[in-house]
Amino acid sequence: MQRLNWGCGPTARYGWINSDIDPWPGVQIVGDVLKGLPLAENSIDYIVSIHVLPEIAYNNLDAALRELHRVLKPGGVLRLSLPDMDRAIRAYQTGDRDYFLIGDEVVKDLSAKLVVQLTWFGRSRCLFTDTMTRELLERNGFGNVASCSYQVSASGLPGITELDDRPLESIFIEGTKVSS
Repeated sequence: MQRLNWGCGPTARYGWINSDIDPWPGVQIVGDVLKGLPLAENSIDYIVSIHVLPEIAYNNLDAALRELHRVLKPGGVLRLSLPDMDRAIRAYQTGDRDYFLIGDEVVKDLSAKLVVQLTWFGRSRCLFTDTMTRELLERNGFGNVASCSYQVSASGLPGITELDDRPLESIFIEGTKVSS
C-alpha cells in the first residue's frame, strides 16, 4: 500500500511516503505540487493532507488537485482535512470564545480571533467550506465525494484516518479517483 502524506511539514510519519515543499527531516519527496510531484502517474493508493490546501491560492487549487489526482491509482482516495470556515463563523456569531485556538495574548477581540485563526497567522491563502471543497474535488476528476468525521472514513481504507488531528476546527472530506 503506497500512502502519501502530502504537505507533512516537520512531522514526517512512519509508514507513509512523506512529502513537503521543504526538506524537513524524514521527508522523502521534496516537491511543489504546482510544479509536479516526482511521482509516477497512478502510483499512490491514497493521499492524506492535513490543513495544507489552504496554503495554496484559490487560482492554483485546480492545478494542485489535478496533480494529486494524477498520482493516485484509479480508485485511489484523497482525504483532506481543512479548516472549517462555516464552523468558525458559527462560533463567532454565537460568541463561542472556547472554539478559537488563538489565545488572548495574541488578540483579544473575537472578530480578530476569527480572522487570525482562519488565515492561520497569514499562512492560509484560501478558506474552505464543505460545499466548496466538494465542488473543487468533483470538477477535478474526483467522484464519490463524501464528508467524513474525525477518525471516520467513507473509503474503508486501513490507516487513512491515522493522520487526522484538529477535530474541533476541521472538515474531513474524501474523493475517489474515478478516471485516469
